[in-house]
Parts: sequence; structure tokens; C-alpha cells
Amino acid sequence: MAAVVSQDECESLLGRPIVSAMAMDGSEPIAGARRAARSFMTAVQAVHGLPVSDRAMSMVELVVSELVTNAYKYAPGPCLLELEVSDGVVEISVWDTAAQLPAVSPTDPSRIGQHGLEIAMAVCRSFEVRREPVGKRVKVTIGLADDPGGAPAGRLL
Repeated sequence: MAAVVSQDECESLLGRPIVSAMAMDGSEPIAGARRAARSFMTAVQAVHGLPVSDRAMSMVELVVSELVTNAYKYAPGPCLLELEVSDGVVEISVWDTAAQLPAVSPTDPSRIGQHGLEIAMAVCRSFEVRREPVGKRVKVTIGLADDPGGAPAGRLL
């Protein structure tokens, strides 16, 4: 028997966020988080019909990779990756068990590595870190589309 959905019920779904979550215990390859992010963004485009620029697709994968890498590297135990699309942006949230908040390393041209936080802050529209009852959560947003002039839709000034 087919379910019948009224027009009011369909319209009530419009404007709702599109959400995905992935719990990781720290043993999965970080590439799995990137694949999950790409799959989610592809579904946002293919299933939900929202435009996602190539830049946004790449930036989501990059930021997910950097944030999950930091969670694995600096926090013992599990982490949670959440992706939510609404109002033309994707919000990436990574929770981990470490209470210590991340900090950007001082500028050092000879430093190799430890640039993930700098990268995430540079390419995201917003960046937020907050302590949770257990651990911390890092939240960033990335615009889904580039502006009509072709410039990346990045940080708002």
C-alpha cells in the first residue's frame, strides 16, 4: 500500500535542514570521513536539488579531513562528525572527547604541519569552538554556491 502525502505535508518539509551524522571510534581511516562528506554533498545536489559548487565540494572534504584528523590526533576516544545543510550553507561539526580548545600555532615559515586549523579558519564562512559537558565541539560553515561574479562565497566581512 502506497503512502499518500498531502501537499501541506510536502510543503512542511521545505526549508528543513538536511542532516547526516557519523560516529567514529578513532580506528577508521580519515579517508572514510572525507568519503562520507562527499557522498552527503553529492546527495544534497542529486537528491535534494540544491546547487553545490565544485569549490564548496572540495572545501567540505578538506575541512572534514582537517577537523577529523585533529580529533584523532589530540583527543582520545570517539568523535562525531555532523553535516547539516540549510539556508545555503553546510555546517560541519566535529565533537571529540578532549576538553582542551584548539589554538592556531604562531606563524613560523619553517614549521612543517600543524596548519589544519589555519586552513579551516581561512576557507570557512564561520568558525566556532566550544566546550561541551564532555569534550568540545568545533563548528564551521561553508557556502554551497559561489557568487554570480564567480568569486568564492567565503567569509563574510
